[in-house]
Amino acid sequence: MSIKQLKPVTPGMRGMSRINYREVLSNTRKTKALITGGKRAVGRNGYGRITTRHKGGGHKRLWRDVDFAYDKKDIPARITSIEYDPNRSAFIGLAVYADGAKRYVVVPQRMTVGSTFLVSENAPIEVGNRLPLAKIPVGTFVYNIELKPGNGGKVARAAGNFAEVIAQDAGYTHLKMPSTEVRKFIGTAWATVGEVSNAEHRLVVIGKAGRTRWKGVRPTVRGSVMNPVDHPHGGGEGRQGRGLRRAKSLWGKPTGKGQKTRRPKKYSNVFIVARRRVGKRK
Repeated sequence: MSIKQLKPVTPGMRGMSRINYREVLSNTRKTKALITGGKRAVGRNGYGRITTRHKGGGHKRLWRDVDFAYDKKDIPARITSIEYDPNRSAFIGLAVYADGAKRYVVVPQRMTVGSTFLVSENAPIEVGNRLPLAKIPVGTFVYNIELKPGNGGKVARAAGNFAEVIAQDAGYTHLKMPSTEVRKFIGTAWATVGEVSNAEHRLVVIGKAGRTRWKGVRPTVRGSVMNPVDHPHGGGEGRQGRGLRRAKSLWGKPTGKGQKTRRPKKYSNVFIVARRRVGKRK
């Protein structure tokens, strides 16, 4: 798959790029039984007050019922179409099981229409197959990983993401996460072999502010241009530095610039083998 560079017909299109979807997506209709409507979250609570900033607007979306649990085990399935999902960066595929059931699943790279996969404890180590972490050999890339057995995939689901199995020890599997953190997972949790599709997603150049608004993202105002009453970085005549040794959020908490923001007593600390690298990636 390739990145499509647009002709600069307008100033906003100069430098803009898109995914060339025609190379990978199927020209098929959506499966209505697996699609629902409804209002999108726009960062408001029940009183209409903003609880999450920078959300709102954007194009209407239909919700695809994507199967992350893979509860149909030992039944082979075949991918009949690769489709776009506006609610996630990865591509989804329509999986038709041998018993006739249809489910949307997040497809890995190199999986095409006609590919098959199997969810089983004895499945071979092949791209798309799903099995317990304890049965996956060291060096294998996995995605859509469960945190608790039977709870559905929660980790490494975004476009191009994967975790690497680096050790099997005392009933736990050590995975190197996309964030470079090394973490222990219980060996009975399930994961899918492979890497998430649409790896070129991170190379797309948005090009103009309006395109971000179409996605439902509202503008972010820098704290340094606010007044002191509104932000710790605010105030000063003209353009000023923040005047603080460390960057702070609107609520005075450390943020950005390689600072550690993880809660000291987080419940999952016992599973962390090696902390992620912070700051700029080399």
